[in-house]
Amino acid sequence: MKTLSELNQIKESKQAQVNLREENFGLVKVKVSMGTCGIAAGAREVVKAILNEARKDNLHNIQIFQTPCMGKCDLEPVVEIHYPGKDVITYVHVKPEMSERIIKETVLNGTVIEEFTK
Repeated sequence: MKTLSELNQIKESKQAQVNLREENFGLVKVKVSMGTCGIAAGAREVVKAILNEARKDNLHNIQIFQTPCMGKCDLEPVVEIHYPGKDVITYVHVKPEMSERIIKETVLNGTVIEEFTK
């Protein structure tokens, strides 16, 4: 950084990133049910696998949340994908090995993986 102009450009760029986080504009939200029943069914391993996959793909347009029980105990682990302005995609009986497809097909491309919804 050599000039005040360069400093201002950096400031504006960083401020835009902060605003994006604060407003959650355009972010895909991935929610993993982590109630007692979800944890017993393997949700802890699922959330770790999803986090690892998102890191591996260096994703910045995604937020991953652990939520309390969603009331779907017989379907745990449950993962919901929330796109701004679209219907929620719900995957049930999720296993860690499903995380790669969830990230690559659903989060990145918006494709619903039908066999994960049953």
